Amino acid sequence: MSQISLSSIEKAIEIVDNLNDDQLEAISQKYAKAQQALLNYVMSAPAEYENEDLEGLLIYYFCLICECFEQEGVKVREVVDEDIDEMEEPYFDMLDQYFEDEDEEILESFCDQPFLAQFMAMEVSTEDNDGTTLDEETATQLFIVTLAMISLMNRAIIQN
Repeated sequence: MSQISLSSIEKAIEIVDNLNDDQLEAISQKYAKAQQALLNYVMSAPAEYENEDLEGLLIYYFCLICECFEQEGVKVREVVDEDIDEMEEPYFDMLDQYFEDEDEEILESFCDQPFLAQFMAMEVSTEDNDGTTLDEETATQLFIVTLAMISLMNRAIIQN
């Protein structure tokens, strides 16, 4: 299975964080077009959690995670609704186990992308360069949704 490396994550951050508004719009549209069902799934979270703060964060991390796969040169087929339905029950079972045991290996093995899982864990638990931190509820919700996205994309990798 193809692993997203730390260097690809760093390259993706460098790219996405340095885009102007027009470029950010273009990359958002590119990935939205390629992964419409996945984006719809991810963007259902703000309404489901009743947390508007998630919207901008999820769009940013959607683009960033897609860019990580791009930087690694990993091709991903389009995630479809059936993929999401198939993953949801085992995913929520895994989350229950994780929150019970607090064993990060459970997360990493489920999504099979340890560097991306560790990256997201760091992102939601540390303060930004400007000193802002996410409230615990938003951080947890962001982590749950992005980890599901990583898992879905990992399962959609096209093997050469």
